[in-house]
Amino acid sequence: MQEIIPRWEWRTFTNDLGKAEENIRKFPEGKTRESSEVYILSEVSMDNTKVRDNLMDIKTLQQVNDDRLELWLPIMKGTFPLPVAEIEKVFKCFKVALPKFNRSEYTFEQYVDEVIKPSKLLKAVNVVKKRTGFTVNNCIVEIAEVKVEDKWIKTASVEMEDPALVIKTVRELGLDAFPNINYLRGLKNMVGMK
Repeated sequence: MQEIIPRWEWRTFTNDLGKAEENIRKFPEGKTRESSEVYILSEVSMDNTKVRDNLMDIKTLQQVNDDRLELWLPIMKGTFPLPVAEIEKVFKCFKVALPKFNRSEYTFEQYVDEVIKPSKLLKAVNVVKKRTGFTVNNCIVEIAEVKVEDKWIKTASVEMEDPALVIKTVRELGLDAFPNINYLRGLKNMVGMK
């Protein structure tokens, strides 16, 4: 079994990365990837829950250090159809009461239509990403164009296991001129959720 290693992350959302984007693009580009994902946002939780390629992926925020870097730990990858026992674990991350389940397992469409949409505290958000990766100081650096419902925005991130290298890279690239805004906060801001 592969060991799960949490990563320190820094990210921002803005329409103009300015000089920071120029600095990043001086490095060799990795592969550009496009994906369509559905994030499930909870008004009462900051756990990162998304579905891509029929796979439920959950990361939880473990800590924030003095440099405002965030340590995220992957805690679940589950393939649809998901049994109710797995969905119950997901709802612990949402921090909302369990709904009444009418099935023993749910396809992704059933999960969204019958479990997520009826909740007043949860929202399924369609996200399209076009991501380009770079390696800087052994950190994973990414610039992405993100479409949230019908709005586009840019995001840039730096992540790896060593927080000292993450913050060094953030500063060298000039990204520290922007606030650190994780995916959940960025998406919630775009859809008007607290």
